[in-house]
Amino acid sequence: MLSFSLFAQDAETENAVENKAEEVVPGADPAKGKELFNSLCAACHKPYKKAIGPALHGVVDKYDGDFEWLYAWIKNSQDLIKSGDSRAIAIYEEYNKVAMNAFPQLNNQDIDNILAYVEQPKPEPVKPKFAGGEGGEIAQGGGGVSTELVLGILSFVLLMLIVILYLVNKTLRRFAEANGVEIYTAKHEKRKPIWVAFAENQFLVFVLAVFVLLGVAYGGYGYLMQVGVDQGYEPLQPIHYSHKIHAGENEIECKYCHSSARVSKHSGIPSLNVCMNCHKQIAEVSEETGNEEYSKDFYDKEIQKLYEATGWDPQTQSYTGKTKPVKWVRIHNLPDFAYFNHAQHVSVGQIECQTCHGPVEEMEIMYQHSSLTMGWCINCHRETNVQTEGNDYYKKIHDQLQEKYGVDRFTAADMGGLECGKCHY
Repeated sequence: MLSFSLFAQDAETENAVENKAEEVVPGADPAKGKELFNSLCAACHKPYKKAIGPALHGVVDKYDGDFEWLYAWIKNSQDLIKSGDSRAIAIYEEYNKVAMNAFPQLNNQDIDNILAYVEQPKPEPVKPKFAGGEGGEIAQGGGGVSTELVLGILSFVLLMLIVILYLVNKTLRRFAEANGVEIYTAKHEKRKPIWVAFAENQFLVFVLAVFVLLGVAYGGYGYLMQVGVDQGYEPLQPIHYSHKIHAGENEIECKYCHSSARVSKHSGIPSLNVCMNCHKQIAEVSEETGNEEYSKDFYDKEIQKLYEATGWDPQTQSYTGKTKPVKWVRIHNLPDFAYFNHAQHVSVGQIECQTCHGPVEEMEIMYQHSSLTMGWCINCHRETNVQTEGNDYYKKIHDQLQEKYGVDRFTAADMGGLECGKCHY
């Protein structure tokens, strides 16, 4: 019954939204309007917040339901301004004489559909199970059993077992004393201490010494081999950046942000201006983005941190000039004596970023996927075939090696990729 009632409430809410849109714009289809809005209007407008242009929710009431004027404005605002229309001129002046794009391809029904979509009441945010980034607290009213309750029950059971064992032992002793039964004890017997007996056995001492030395050597070697190896390092950044959302869901190419990887030794840390290319218009994530671990509210607050760092005012759609430096935490860090060139691998070798950095499109928090040790690099040089097709950078040496080895495919190791001076100069 509970599930049925929840579905019934969702259906009632959806019907109420559709009825509201029907009241404002009769005969319109908000679903079709959403498609048109996302493809034509979303670059400059948001339904409930000001962007480059004003928020569009309530626009029908704002202009007293004058649909004919709205049709004329949306299809060609400049013609309306040139005609001397006072409302059109006022909007043009308010937004610094920035002309709105003309949409002559839209008919009246299309515009009605868009208006019906933006006039829908703002949906209530979906509350996630966990408050992402705020300690991972379980939301009130959750159906799961709390960890504290389970631990409390286990502690109580353990305490009861201890009490029962104590009482049983005490009862047995009283029974023995009452019936004259002697309880055996070996505390008065004189025995040689076990450590003395062990020390007198030279074979056991020798075997123990061998095992101790081997264990110390193995543990020491394993520890020293991990010095400088930061595989799995996953620091928290001052502004949460989800590669899963950007590179995964939105399919943004790695080299759009890390553009210097194509031409430079370093991949570089993207400037915040690169972030603002998109986030001037994206002040909050969609309702579907929030999940059990990170809520929509959490992501929206991180975007606000970006605005504070760049000095962007979303209300005026301008920079204030007041900026704050962002102290990013470096994740991948090779030692100074090891030379690595991103351009050599990305542009010339045509190596995918995931080869070294792992499935970044699945990472909510970026971490070091590979060990990046010398052995790891050497194995890659031994196993990776050189991309020869359409690679003019190495055309001459390709031809020479093909003639020398008599094969069409060869590895980086065949081209000198194992020479010490290639990486240690």
